[in-house]
Amino acid sequence: MNYVILAILFFLSGFFMKLSDDACDVGNDKPLAIAFGVLCAIVSAFATISSKSAACIFIGILIGNLLAFKVDGSHHIITLILFVVISLVMGIPDLSLVILLICIFSALLDEVGHELISNLTQNKFLNYFFEYRFAMKVTIFLLAICGVFNIMYFVFFILFEFAYVAAQSISDNGLFEKIKL
Repeated sequence: MNYVILAILFFLSGFFMKLSDDACDVGNDKPLAIAFGVLCAIVSAFATISSKSAACIFIGILIGNLLAFKVDGSHHIITLILFVVISLVMGIPDLSLVILLICIFSALLDEVGHELISNLTQNKFLNYFFEYRFAMKVTIFLLAICGVFNIMYFVFFILFEFAYVAAQSISDNGLFEKIKL
């Protein structure tokens, strides 16, 4: 798949993922959360079927979040089911189990560390590292440096993260309060 299209898919995935969470958690609007979740599932699935690297990243995020018990709402379950169905119907590339497990572990580490580390230590580096979920960023960067992923997948993942933060900023500035009738 074209790198421009992959960049757009990664960006939209991060953007819709955060809007789905915030529509539910901040706006208490489950139908809107489901709509954003459906969009996230579609763009994430299309990225997943496009390459082994994207598949490892998105499946790693999915399973890492499942293991961290972060799939905790109807919008998450609908998103998960749609992502899995599209990915299976369209065909997931053959994956390296070792690389997939590395991605799963880094996503799980990010989620668990994000929730727990500030309660366990006052270490500013560790708090910053897990507050901004750097485990998967570092992992993807190292996999790219080692030649497992093309370095563009690190760039794509940074776009995903940038879009996630941008959506959070939009949400923090009252998006879901303005939508309520």
